[in-house]
Amino acid sequence: MVGLISGVRKNSLAADAGIKAGEKLCSVDGVQVKDIIELSFYTSDYEVNLEIEATDGTRRQVHIEKYPDEDLGLEFDSAVFDRVATCYNNCVFCFVDQMIPGMRPGLYVRDDDYRLSFLYGNFITLTNMKDEDFERIIRTHLTPLYVSVHATDPQVRCQMMHNRFAGQLMERLQLLFDAGIQVHTQIVCCPGYNDGEILAKSFHDLYAQYPNVLTMAVVPVGTTKHREHLTQLATFTKEQAAEVVEQVTAWQERCRKETGKTFIYLGDEFYLLAEKPFPPTEWYDGFPQLENGIGLTANFMLEWDEALAQMQSFHPAEPAVIPVGEGAYRVLEPLMAKLNSQFGSEHRFVPVPNSFFGGKVNVTGLLTGSDILANIQEKKIILPDVVLNNDKLFLDDMSLAQFKERYPGKVEIAKGAKELLHLLLER
Repeated sequence: MVGLISGVRKNSLAADAGIKAGEKLCSVDGVQVKDIIELSFYTSDYEVNLEIEATDGTRRQVHIEKYPDEDLGLEFDSAVFDRVATCYNNCVFCFVDQMIPGMRPGLYVRDDDYRLSFLYGNFITLTNMKDEDFERIIRTHLTPLYVSVHATDPQVRCQMMHNRFAGQLMERLQLLFDAGIQVHTQIVCCPGYNDGEILAKSFHDLYAQYPNVLTMAVVPVGTTKHREHLTQLATFTKEQAAEVVEQVTAWQERCRKETGKTFIYLGDEFYLLAEKPFPPTEWYDGFPQLENGIGLTANFMLEWDEALAQMQSFHPAEPAVIPVGEGAYRVLEPLMAKLNSQFGSEHRFVPVPNSFFGGKVNVTGLLTGSDILANIQEKKIILPDVVLNNDKLFLDDMSLAQFKERYPGKVEIAKGAKELLHLLLER
């Protein structure tokens, strides 16, 4: 149980002590820490003794004097030094089960680790935890957590997750609530399973726990073409999506009237599929579940308008194309048309069909390098950064370097609307 040091910040305490990237942290004051949460606790005092293993396997003691809570400057390849807790459910909608075989191992990891939930907002089910896990959450007050609910009805949750213990959700949540632990929640909504009256029950049960339950997100199930031997699962039609939008909008209006917050939010795909307008920006309450795809489009449009208002003296850069998912294209294309008309530019959003996962997957973040190359061969392309992971890999394992080798024109990357506009316009 060691932490692999991936980086040491320049001029930090660790750098001054001679610690280098590639070495390993073995213990802190004689204690083998399990994650960066424990590391923070054990290094909060005035002095700390670290056992470091060099790249040649030799170990040494490093003594550091510091101010309380002063950061050491260490970065790790993983926030968890022991084994990441994985999911043993067999959910009917699991996206990992629908991945094409033979890809990089990280795409098949079904993490269900409360530490990653606290640190990064990963959703956990509470079904793969031991009593000592709950005790540690409560003792160290790890709040908020992010919990996959799917249904508060015990029978439905057990059916969807293929776990006979999944129905204990509300009791386990109450254990956290009694200790002052708050949660953000999500529901992967599947037609015929947890929509309609079951979704209504989930809303009423969770809303009754506000503000212990901070938010509730409802995202539509996504299916790929790789569902051989899996449970048959339908996706939402336009009409069904419209029904969900209408149902949830009524609850949102109630919540805003009673609490001043929207509380329950829909994934962008519902509005795009139903061809319904997005709620007002203020209804997203600062986008608390943006990483879960809640309000991505609305946030992009808000950032676009705010950035564009500061760029009136700019002029168009060379024509560029930006690949986007087919779902988002309908609402993004008018933004570009207005920009081109205003500045005389010739930029384009291009909807890219997702052949890798199948036509039912139409979000930008799941586009692959191979699909983009198959549909775009222009002079200049600007890739949304959401199509790449931290290692600059597309979901089909194509690296950014390989993409650039195969693409005939210039390749740039934009993170968000502001960066994109600065690549589309110049002083």
